[in-house]
Amino acid sequence: MPSPDPAATLAALWRVTGLPEAALAQARLSGAEPVLPSSFAVGTAAQASLAASALAAAALWQQRTGRWQQVAVDMRHAIAEFRSERYLRVDGGPAPELWDKIAGAYRCGDGRWVRLHTNFLHHRDGVLRLLGCANQKDEVQAALGKWDAEAFETAASDAGLVVAAMRSFDEWDRHPQAAALRELPPVVIERIGDAPPMPLPDLPAQDARPLSGVRVLEFTRIIAGPVAGRTLAAHGADVLLVTAPHLPSIAPLVIDTGRGKRSCQLDLRDADDKHTLHKLLHGADVFLQGYRPGGLAALGFGPEAAARARPGIVYVSLSAYGHVGPWAGKRGFDSLVQTATGFNDAEARAAGSDAPRPLPAQVLDHAAGYLLAVGAMAALHRRATEGGSWHVRVSLAQTAQWLRGLGRIEEGLQAPDQRIDDISDLLEAVPSGFGMLTTVRHAAQLSETPARWEQPSVPLGSDAAEWLPRGGAR
Repeated sequence: MPSPDPAATLAALWRVTGLPEAALAQARLSGAEPVLPSSFAVGTAAQASLAASALAAAALWQQRTGRWQQVAVDMRHAIAEFRSERYLRVDGGPAPELWDKIAGAYRCGDGRWVRLHTNFLHHRDGVLRLLGCANQKDEVQAALGKWDAEAFETAASDAGLVVAAMRSFDEWDRHPQAAALRELPPVVIERIGDAPPMPLPDLPAQDARPLSGVRVLEFTRIIAGPVAGRTLAAHGADVLLVTAPHLPSIAPLVIDTGRGKRSCQLDLRDADDKHTLHKLLHGADVFLQGYRPGGLAALGFGPEAAARARPGIVYVSLSAYGHVGPWAGKRGFDSLVQTATGFNDAEARAAGSDAPRPLPAQVLDHAAGYLLAVGAMAALHRRATEGGSWHVRVSLAQTAQWLRGLGRIEEGLQAPDQRIDDISDLLEAVPSGFGMLTTVRHAAQLSETPARWEQPSVPLGSDAAEWLPRGGAR
């Protein structure tokens, strides 16, 4: 099988955005597959999606200054950033545990597999109630032995839980959700309202970056959405992460993806906090959200309501399975979408195994994160000249469809894994609100405005729910 062409992959992805074709001449891609043990083009996906996000920043820079700048991305560095949560160290030691003890794949009574995602306590407790067993892997396995895989997937989904039955590519292709997504690009950018053209604010005289003065309201958790916010922050945006005290979070992901952001807490069930969010929305350029489909809309902050309240808003939505089709409202995470859409089965077959084999990184999460950032910047670019309010949509399942379309890597599973000692040259030590962090540097190198995070990761709720002055945005 011929290896995928990273430059062609980037060019095809770039044309979806509607951004200037001239930007592609500024891209410098290095490295080659395979970079991790996988039969899929995970390195190409990492390099192309990350490079697209950096080129989008360069396009905004050109729009604001009249000058292009070069963007260089090495595949080895890109895939390391796609595993940033794995390499995180806190004060020289391991980060807090990421996975719950019963999360993972189990064989059901019909011989098929399901994958459970139980990292949030309410999801774990719901699965245990549905199974009627204790919080032990052997008891979970025994209980699932009484279920058919797809029947349990359906029962769990009906209960608002996150479970996926393992399918082959052929089985997924016959599923109505796959049919609904088939014609969708990896990023959907739609105009949803009228507003006059809004060029980005004049760049400050010193220390200007592509997104200086841009304000981003972020409502996300886990990896994909937070990676998008982290990327926008790396190019100078003032990113304000909004959470609520009653919502669960996963400590190592908060630490890793919190770089470059301020963090406040608002409970949208409270009238005063809701009013505060309305004030923040009026000053925002981008509203980035990754909560369950319809969740924020039910609280009055869906895309149409945001566009009415703040004409010119760029509303960016992440979902698990897409915004169309019978699974449009279904919850999910990277590991589950990998399982449902055929990747775990295909990777297992390539390895000569019948047990589910996950990809060697949360590729769907990280790629979707960069695609969200690309879409946000593409919409800002169009808003500056065309005006309008915009809705950007990305889903993990669309991202999976894109990754699958990149082809397979012959002998890819023979590649060595990438250990933290192998990438020591790509790491940096930075102080934070959690201690001294060891993290992966941003993989995209911009020739005039190096990507960086000036705001350290901080505990949730550390900041006031207010914007910085436009001139002070990073």
